[in-house]
Amino acid sequence: MSDELAVKAIKIKYAKRTPAEVLDLPMNKRRNDAKASTVRGYLVTLLATLWDKKDSFSGKHPFGNSGWEHAIYDTLVEHGAVRGSASEYNDGKGIVREYQCDDTAKADKLIAKAIQAL
Repeated sequence: MSDELAVKAIKIKYAKRTPAEVLDLPMNKRRNDAKASTVRGYLVTLLATLWDKKDSFSGKHPFGNSGWEHAIYDTLVEHGAVRGSASEYNDGKGIVREYQCDDTAKADKLIAKAIQAL
């Protein structure tokens, strides 16, 4: 296997997060279709899109792509708010990190509490 395709596991440090802390978790603007810098910004953009689009809002594709909730799941895993795994590899253009949430039900509950704290 070449160095470019070698996948390396990333260790994640877990920590309990309050709803306010979840809202302030940083997000990579290049890895989320809302171009948000925090979970708070992502949720505000999601709500603003719903308000703007009204009847034409797509819950499946609010930012044009399906799987939009994974941007938040990935952020929660990246910052240790929920259990998951992470790996990185070089795709020839640079290092790519990927996250996998192991408990989306817990992540959903954490985001629901964060939404209530907005």
